[in-house]
Amino acid sequence: MQAFLEVRKLTVAIGGKLICRELDMMIRPGECWGVLGQNGVGKTTLLRTLAGLHTPQSGMVSWNGVALAAHTRRNLARHLGVLLQNEVGEFWGSVQEYVLLGRFPYRASLFGYSVQDEALAQQALAQMELEGLAQRPYNTLSGGEQQRAAIAQALAQQAQCYLLDEPLQHLDLRHQAQTMQVFSRLKEQGCALMMVLHDTLWAQRCCDHVLMQFADGHVLHGIAQELLTRTHLEALYQCPLRELSVEGERWFVAGV
Repeated sequence: MQAFLEVRKLTVAIGGKLICRELDMMIRPGECWGVLGQNGVGKTTLLRTLAGLHTPQSGMVSWNGVALAAHTRRNLARHLGVLLQNEVGEFWGSVQEYVLLGRFPYRASLFGYSVQDEALAQQALAQMELEGLAQRPYNTLSGGEQQRAAIAQALAQQAQCYLLDEPLQHLDLRHQAQTMQVFSRLKEQGCALMMVLHDTLWAQRCCDHVLMQFADGHVLHGIAQELLTRTHLEALYQCPLRELSVEGERWFVAGV
């Protein structure tokens, strides 16, 4: 199966810190990847590199077999949805107008969005349970509501692959579960997802692949069931863990 994103011999650094060295990996249709690691190891920088927003030291990232640099940003945005942390400054429009920005790569006119764009924005609002807030000024939303609006904007893009930096930040438990259900449906539809997560529970429940980033630039990646072990996670987070068994499944919690 043709990979959506292919990474070859990728070495990434920022501010003199090594993020990864000669990384080789593929993200294929229908895969859900969880990116795990301590604060400051470079998870955001790696995602930005995969999105073509940070230049690597060496190596290449390609989309559908063609180097990212060979794609226009507009064309790439029609296929690759990116959610970054704290991306929005002051936005003075409504929640609906904010979500409609996800349709910008498809906009054919300088004078507004199409009926289809409006419909897809409404669909994304509904997916994130924001229909009742559509006409609210975006800057009056809570942090969690703004995060859901940002996810809705990404959903409105109708991308094939999503790179999501901490999509669950600021969300309460119910909305974490609801958001992961939305992502699971995207996976079932053949989309690929790669998301930074801090809760290994969600990685265990929802991801079929994981990528573990260590502070020294070492990276482990592969099938989630094989890598999500107590040994690997204790080495990754540098803290003792307790292993629990619930209804035949293993879960890991910090051993405090």
